[in-house]
Amino acid sequence: MARPLKYKTAAQLQQAIDAYFEECAGTPLLDGEGKAVTDKYGAPVIVDAHPPTVTGLALALGFTGRKQLLDYQGRKAFCNTITRAKARCEEYAERRLYDRDGARGAQFSLEHNFRWLEQSRAAEEQPPEDPLSRALREYAEGQYGNQ
Repeated sequence: MARPLKYKTAAQLQQAIDAYFEECAGTPLLDGEGKAVTDKYGAPVIVDAHPPTVTGLALALGFTGRKQLLDYQGRKAFCNTITRAKARCEEYAERRLYDRDGARGAQFSLEHNFRWLEQSRAAEEQPPEDPLSRALREYAEGQYGNQ
């Protein structure tokens, strides 16, 4: 017997997703009078902020991990909601590409979690075609023996 769904509607799921991203943003540090503490540039000091990640999202939603989140994404009722949430995680990583301190980690995350790959590296990672595979491909394309 299948386990009942944790979220009955996309709206319930979206509410939990919004709470996760709000938590990721952190909160302003307050002084003894309840006023926001600012840095030397006048920007508020934020505490408990952390990057949004797909695994973090899955755990915040009460899932056991990414796999369960992806299973939910496979359901028509939740597909768009989860896809948008994952895109928000991807967008954060993409922004970090322009940040000297986070660029390498962002690049790794985008390549492995969101299937980004540099064009030149994608070509390098293709194994060389062996003679039998080449002959079969040429035959299928109608080019075999026409050289």
